[in-house]
Amino acid sequence: MENVYDIAIIGSGPAGLAAALYGARAKMKTLLLEGMKVGGQIVITHEVANYPGSVPEATGPSLIGRMEEQVEEFGAERVMDNIVDVDFTDKIKVLKGAKGEYKAKAVIVATGASPKLAGCPGEKELTGKGVSYCATCDADFFEDMEVFVIGGGDTAVEEAMFLTKFARKVTIVHRRAELRAAKSIQEKAFKNEKLNFMWNTVIEEIKGDGIVESAVFKNRETGEVTEFVAPEEDGTFGIFVFIGYDPKSALVEGKLELDESGYIPTDDNMKTNVEGVFAAGDIRVKSLRQVVTATADGAIAAVQAEKYIEEHFAE
Repeated sequence: MENVYDIAIIGSGPAGLAAALYGARAKMKTLLLEGMKVGGQIVITHEVANYPGSVPEATGPSLIGRMEEQVEEFGAERVMDNIVDVDFTDKIKVLKGAKGEYKAKAVIVATGASPKLAGCPGEKELTGKGVSYCATCDADFFEDMEVFVIGGGDTAVEEAMFLTKFARKVTIVHRRAELRAAKSIQEKAFKNEKLNFMWNTVIEEIKGDGIVESAVFKNRETGEVTEFVAPEEDGTFGIFVFIGYDPKSALVEGKLELDESGYIPTDDNMKTNVEGVFAAGDIRVKSLRQVVTATADGAIAAVQAEKYIEEHFAE
């Protein structure tokens, strides 16, 4: 089986990199299949303050850069190729890429998920510079500032309440006349004195020179357009977008079990419903999507893949 890898990992975010590190360190023939962008969502984060043990002033790119160094130090093979199809039906799994075909005894799917965008001008340019999709990651950057939360579901309202621990004022901007969050969550939100609401409103544009400086909002009923400008004493403010995530699971649709939202259910050992196939990181059904949980998933998946190979490919 010279041309068959022990483990093939699809995706090179924190989960995939951690899996590659653990696989290679265990002396398994490990292949890390990377798309066009290495690092996943964390590379757009300018400061990573909540990753245990990270160096002072760590950034997303610097954290990923160190993970890449470790993967290479232990000898994992890295190939930049876009996987377009998979075949998990046989004992040896087959991955078909734009550049070639790869075979492995075990596969770890770590393709991740991406936050849905508000879709307004300026959003992409100012992501990580005032625009965020993770309150846990970035709330403390806006201590005693103003913050706007885009969305009205459970996550948006819960994250808005979390942000009130840091910001002096949090405004939920919702396109409808009432929240979609569970009634129990709404009750808590309406009792929070720091929370304000802009109903029937969408964000039209985000402006700023290297940092968020103003935002344009439009009332969907009246057509009235208003612009919020950062207070002079603050210089900026936060815009947190919580309108859902898109799991990157199209590749394995029909090949692995998915939940109603398109995420891959696994057990605590990262096992999917197909023997020899594991999932790790944001692509999994899970309660917390953070770098620390992604790397933990990747480590567990690699260790379990090693055990699977020992049990099913014993010479």
